[in-house]
Amino acid sequence: MVQPDLNIICENMLLSEGFDQARMLAKKMVTLYRLAKEQLSRQFHYDWGLRALKSVLVMAGTLKRGSPDLTEDVVLFRALRDMNSPKFVYDDVPLFLGLMADLFPGLNVDRVGYPEFSAAVVDYIRSEQMVEISWQVDKVIQFYETMLTRHTVMVVGPTGGGKSVVLNTLAAAQTKLGRTTKLHIINPKAIPLHELYGVLDPVTRDWTDGLLSNIFREMNRPLAEGKDERRYICYDGDVDALWVENMNSVMDDNKLLTLPNGERIRLQNFAAMLFEVGDLQYASPATVSRCGMVWVDPKNLGFRPFYSRWIKKIESVEQAKQLEVLYDKYVPDLTEWVMEGLFQGEYETRPKMVLPVTNLNMTEALCSMLSAMLALAPEADGKQLEAIFAASVAWSLGASLLDEDRKRFDVLLKKLSGMGGSDASNVSISAMPGNQKNTIFDYQFQCA
Repeated sequence: MVQPDLNIICENMLLSEGFDQARMLAKKMVTLYRLAKEQLSRQFHYDWGLRALKSVLVMAGTLKRGSPDLTEDVVLFRALRDMNSPKFVYDDVPLFLGLMADLFPGLNVDRVGYPEFSAAVVDYIRSEQMVEISWQVDKVIQFYETMLTRHTVMVVGPTGGGKSVVLNTLAAAQTKLGRTTKLHIINPKAIPLHELYGVLDPVTRDWTDGLLSNIFREMNRPLAEGKDERRYICYDGDVDALWVENMNSVMDDNKLLTLPNGERIRLQNFAAMLFEVGDLQYASPATVSRCGMVWVDPKNLGFRPFYSRWIKKIESVEQAKQLEVLYDKYVPDLTEWVMEGLFQGEYETRPKMVLPVTNLNMTEALCSMLSAMLALAPEADGKQLEAIFAASVAWSLGASLLDEDRKRFDVLLKKLSGMGGSDASNVSISAMPGNQKNTIFDYQFQCA
């Protein structure tokens, strides 16, 4: 099997982009990718091949022409870091930065700034009453940077990481800056293949248009003169070879979608394809190598921002403060125990769930329970508010646990509350329901 000589290809591309020290920089670049492939974790969305190198080289050329006063090693360092950082999982970021520091000793370069775009992102987040998180703002900027060199980008990560927020924020920020952005969202796995791409009747030769082929044709119609617009089609669903292999010719430099009836539709420069996907377990290497990758990790987001956004809706300032205190008292420790089996630094047997849920799912359920119960007792405070919170915690964080693990959850909940338990049929708000015979799950809270 013939393999491309990456050193020669990188050197020639760097020379064509105007780099004088092309040979030395090409060697560093190829060495970095080889070491990264060997030392970083194995992820389905990682690609260390020629297409990945090419996108970095194009970005380096753009940066060199935009900042002619910078030295060539600084330009390449910035391109390598900024083009690769978006795709790394949480644990691989320090490893990659360590490799960069070894190959480019003494260099510490600031990120490329996009002040207007960053301001538009922050304005949108605030207007939607979301919690402003620097990591999430940076992820939107990384997404924007990736789209400067790729016309196909995948936003990858488990549920609850904020992928949809990143996509919608990018579209809203670009619209705010005068570049109207339209998102066409479809789930390609929701319909059969012939309804997605269309079907040609083998007898009558009649053509029936598919959902994707129709949207793709419409979004690539020419723009009106003087109109600045971006049109994106977003595939929100699993990526597998069954349907996505037909898109490979669109993802590469040809940008051509060929339909079963022979029609060819070119992806225009103002259009792009986006994927919102949990993982790329079933995607082929040919598909992965053609796309820019942005990894959105739930570890970075956590579950606190959802609660912080919900609590802004509480009208009573005093009640909101008490709810913040109660959250810190109960939720972090119990969530960690449910998800990891870790309680206040001590490991136990991890509890089993009837249905797997994420920490964000549990926080959403907690907020829904609190909203419903506070609607029945809007003036609740002190002990009554804590009783409402404890009942909501039990039926949100502990709702999916098996019976045996619910008993363990009940013990930990009482331990955090600092209150004694009672097996009486009616328990006052000064005690926790359940003791020897019963648990909190055997009681119903009466708001009146």
